[in-house]
Amino acid sequence: MTTRPTLTNNNQPTDPKSGLKQPASCRAKSETPHFDDLDATVIAEFLTSLETSRRVTVSTRNARLAAIRSFFTYAAFGHPEHAATIARVLAIPSQRAPAPLVTFLTPPEIEALINACDTSTWIGRRDRCLLTVGIQTGLRVSELVALNPEDLTLGHGGYLRCVGKGRKQRAVPLNTHTQSTITGWLDEHPSSPLFPRRDGQPLSRDAVRRIVTRRTNTAAATCPGLAAKNITPHVMRHTCAMQLLRAGIDITVIALILGHANLATTNIYLQADHQIKQAAIAKIKPPATQDGNYRPPDGLLAFLEAL
Repeated sequence: MTTRPTLTNNNQPTDPKSGLKQPASCRAKSETPHFDDLDATVIAEFLTSLETSRRVTVSTRNARLAAIRSFFTYAAFGHPEHAATIARVLAIPSQRAPAPLVTFLTPPEIEALINACDTSTWIGRRDRCLLTVGIQTGLRVSELVALNPEDLTLGHGGYLRCVGKGRKQRAVPLNTHTQSTITGWLDEHPSSPLFPRRDGQPLSRDAVRRIVTRRTNTAAATCPGLAAKNITPHVMRHTCAMQLLRAGIDITVIALILGHANLATTNIYLQADHQIKQAAIAKIKPPATQDGNYRPPDGLLAFLEAL
């Protein structure tokens, strides 16, 4: 690889050629890894071992392959003498992962999840407001935890502002119920961030996941349908999209609310909504044909019974 200045520990053996710290296995063999040791066969065996030994999913396997491709693409510029080996590694194909239907919450499940928050406690009131905002606006978790009170405009035509992927800003309208919940929370907690931890710092993405899991487990006692679903914070985003779709909102408007740059990303909700497909099938006039079931004449039935 290209030589770069490095800072090394003087007490740790380094490679005399590169100046980099040597792994224990390399120091024991007094040699460094070479491109010929990382050919397409070795990489393919590594990916296979991930699936067979570690039981990773296809998505995880493809993510590892993407990292390997990134490294070899970078190496191709500095080591053209290994172009053939690099080309064979880059030619390893990704596997197609199954695309399951999106998981979303029904109106009774939404009510059970939000009502699972104990409003007699500070944490319960925070969680109730967080779940209400997340389900109504469809914000990503990173956008949700980054909200501050100054990002909110309450009142007639109220909305919130957020920064999504690619640092793109967008405004998401708030309905009256969500505004009422936010107003009650701001009366108690008017400072930034909007959804803090006990120490006042913003919630992490893992913390939001734990909140959703804990409230889902509580709500499952009154709404058993939740126990059969894998409820994650992103399910709140799916739920928002499905509610808009079933309300008859155009798919392009839903994409704007969710902040999708590509309309194809939003089309997954059309596949998930069985009600829309069932309504479309119901509008088709069935063919004017007779019933295909065979009905023997009475004479034949009488003859058979007389045998």
